[in-house]
Amino acid sequence: MTNVGEKLKQRREALSLTQQQVADQLGVTVTTVKNWVAGRYIPKLYLEQTKALCDLLKLSLNALVD
Repeated sequence: MTNVGEKLKQRREALSLTQQQVADQLGVTVTTVKNWVAGRYIPKLYLEQTKALCDLLKLSLNALVD
């Protein structure tokens, strides 16, 4: 089973995005993105940030969390 952090990493790499680019697009720090990828935290985002993450990764919310 793939967790959100693993999916984030896989999609980010597939789209040639850096962790800094993801952080900038979502208005969070790169440390926050690194913690998501490492599985230390799950993303706690506002609705607009969640939509931006899904758009950036070209995933539906269901695909990201399933």
